Order: sequence, then structure tokens, then C-alpha cells
Amino acid sequence: MTTKPQWRTSSYSGQGGACVAVATNLASATGTVPVRDSKRPEGDVIAFGRSAFTSFLGAVRQG
Repeated sequence: MTTKPQWRTSSYSGQGGACVAVATNLASATGTVPVRDSKRPEGDVIAFGRSAFTSFLGAVRQG
């Protein structure tokens, strides 16, 4: 059974639309976190490994 991505955007994205969407629900099953442009949901998807995604979030939080 294939799990479909459940895309979500940050609550900080507001109405500007300049945000990415992530599907963290796939991290346990695939070991990756798919990321896409929230303005182009039909566009390309980049899949980050869980540790790379965690490092990315830590860097963003630190500014």
C-alpha cells in the first residue's frame, strides 16, 4: 500500500504564498521528507533525507 503525501505549509507563511509545502507523513515509511513550492503544487518535488531535513529546520530556526 502506497501512502500519499499529506502536504502542509507553515502557519508563518500567511497570505503571501512564498512558502514551501512539506509532507512529513512520509518520513517514517520512506526515510525522506518531500518538499515542493506551495505556489506550484503540480511542479517538481525534492526529497530530503530525514537527518538533512532536521538539520535544515534547525538552521532556519537559528536564523
